[in-house]
Order: sequence, then C-alpha cells, then structure tokens
Amino acid sequence: MMKYSTSPTPTNYPRSTSPLPAPANYQPTTASAAVKRYKYLRRLFKFNQMDFEFAAWQMVYLFVSPQKVFRNFNYRKHTKSQFARDDPAFLVLLSVWLFLSSVCFALAMGLTLGQTALFVLYVVFVDFIGSGIIMSTVLWYVSNKYMRVDITSPDVEWGYAFDVHINAMFPPLSLLHCFQILLFNKLLVHGGFLSCLVSNTFWLASFIYYIYITFLGYSNLPMMKNARIFLFPLPILFLFYLGSLLASWNLSHMLMDFYHYRVL
Repeated sequence: MMKYSTSPTPTNYPRSTSPLPAPANYQPTTASAAVKRYKYLRRLFKFNQMDFEFAAWQMVYLFVSPQKVFRNFNYRKHTKSQFARDDPAFLVLLSVWLFLSSVCFALAMGLTLGQTALFVLYVVFVDFIGSGIIMSTVLWYVSNKYMRVDITSPDVEWGYAFDVHINAMFPPLSLLHCFQILLFNKLLVHGGFLSCLVSNTFWLASFIYYIYITFLGYSNLPMMKNARIFLFPLPILFLFYLGSLLASWNLSHMLMDFYHYRVL
C-alpha cells in the first residue's frame, strides 16, 4: 500500500510527496473560493459523477480509523491543490442517512405525519445545515486568525472546515439518531440509573468522536499550530458526564422533551 506523508514540509510546501506523477490537469496555484464553490455546487446534482463507494468507505473509517480519512485529504492537496472535497458524494450520502434516521427517530417518539415532516425539516436545515455553517465558520475564523504557523502561511479553506465538521458529525448522528433507536423502546424510555447510564454514555461517545475527529482534521494541516487545543474540552466533558449520572440527568430524555416541544 502506498503511503503519503502527512508531516509539514516548510521549505517546499505545497510540493507533492506522492511517488505518482502529477495529473495532467494539476495546477500548482490554488483556485479562488468562488471557483471551488461553483464547481462543487455544479456537481451536487450530477449523481453519475459522484463516487458513492468511496464516500461509504470514508463513513466506515470515520468510526474505526478516522486518521485514514484525513490522509486522503492530504493527498488531494498534492493532486488538486485543495484540501476540501471536490466531490459532494459524502454530503449527499450523509443527508440521506440523516433524513432516514430522523424519520425513524420521529416514529420512535410517536409523532404524527405532520409532526414528522416538521421534525425532519428542523433536523436537516437547522440542526445540521444551519449549525454546521455556524460551527464551520467559527472554527475557520479562529484557525485562520490564531492558529496558523505565521501570517504568510496559506489560509484554511472554509470548504475544508465544513468537511471537517460533517466528518465529525457522522459518528454522533449515527450513535444518537440510529443506534440509540435500537434500544429506545426497550430501555431508554424507562427511568432508572441503567437507562441514564446507557443514554449518557451514547452522548459521551458522540462528543468524544466529534472532538477527536475535529482535532485530526486541523492537526492534518501543515500550516496549523497548537491543534491540541481542540482536545482541551475532554476532561471537562468527562466530569460533566459523571455529574449527569450522579444527578440522574438523562440527556436523551431531555432531547426528547426538546424535540416534542419544538414540533408541538
């Protein structure tokens, strides 16, 4: 298996370290953000040009070995002069997965047809797209403003910041919107310590996945420094987890109450 270096090369960045020759359409200069956005959106509805098999591979490895996913981002920089995805297949698959899991989640909560439609719209356009744009923009600004090695280093692409966010969101969405449903009617709807333990452990694992994958995404960039700062919330998160168990705060029950309040 060929391996590609993920370590920064300050003296000759962004020269490729790949043993393969550069593609015929390789451009050493980076296209503008507007051009990248136009190309990405133009491909959004051209399903025959999307590599869904590779996107599914990425989803699997985000669970078992997320480092491998970001090695591909590094290789893309060497071959296409950008870290961000140019193929929207991952976003399309994630949107379909989110839609189906949200419908199952709504049915598990006993929502009506109209409430289910409203619930799915909220989850897709507010919880996923809206919060994703906000979170990506915040991390994009902070990383460019405070975390670059020096002011002459290349900027972090907003598209890459969004890719990191949706990568980090896939395991939590799967854990909270899918796997939790398998236990919902049998265990999570009941009170007691066991229900609280299982529910809050799902939430703990989801936050750990999000934080760790975000850390991997930004530490993968050669122009970034002090990416370990993304790991700082982990001890606080674990203390909150212990506190929630001692206080019998069932986070899934709280989420259900919030969802019911929002659609009623």
